[in-house]
Amino acid sequence: MKIPETVAIIMDGNGRWAKKRGLPRTAGHKKGADMIREIGLAANELGIKKLILYAFSTENWKRPEEEVGYLCKLPGLFFDRYMKELMENNIKVTFAGELDKFPQETQNVVNKAVEQSKNNTGLNLCLAINYGAQREITLGIKKYAQEVVDNKRANDLSESEFSKYLFVEEDIDLMIRTSGEQRLSNFLLWQVAYAEFIFTPVSWPEFDKQCLIDCIKEYNERDRRFGGIK
Repeated sequence: MKIPETVAIIMDGNGRWAKKRGLPRTAGHKKGADMIREIGLAANELGIKKLILYAFSTENWKRPEEEVGYLCKLPGLFFDRYMKELMENNIKVTFAGELDKFPQETQNVVNKAVEQSKNNTGLNLCLAINYGAQREITLGIKKYAQEVVDNKRANDLSESEFSKYLFVEEDIDLMIRTSGEQRLSNFLLWQVAYAEFIFTPVSWPEFDKQCLIDCIKEYNERDRRFGGIK
């Protein structure tokens, strides 16, 4: 089985999973955080090089204050519980997005995990936090334009070089969205130009290792031609 190098997942369905069970939405988010651990370990075991998880979007600030507050605390709860295990499995933690919009306590927790695991050589577990693809592209354009204005480089940007100005440089091989919705929700719009998409009805709190393997098996059945002919 060929393993995709870079996999991205839109972790959808936490709230609906909780509602079906008569639980508060925060219970769904807690269960969803536990699944990050399971899928991270599975991806590392399978040999995926980078796993990018959509943890908090730029649009999520519109949610109820109580829910946003819990989501801000979730990284601390997650890393307190699982960082030792991530380190034991040689997993490197990174993030994509504008972390500085979060409370200082949340920033400290994420930065500590990144620093602690920076020398690990296994899976790159990238959490997209306060991330929005349109914002990412806009910031990248501004950064490049400023370099041109400051005479730090010529106005000669190529498509391949533009990725260096983004939060996520890699092209995505496989994009998965859980819980049945079929849209990208402003996630990695530049990077998915030739990604394979799988929309599974399984909610994120129920998306286990076997679900990931099933998605990779389906990925292997796709004929990736990148615009050419085989």
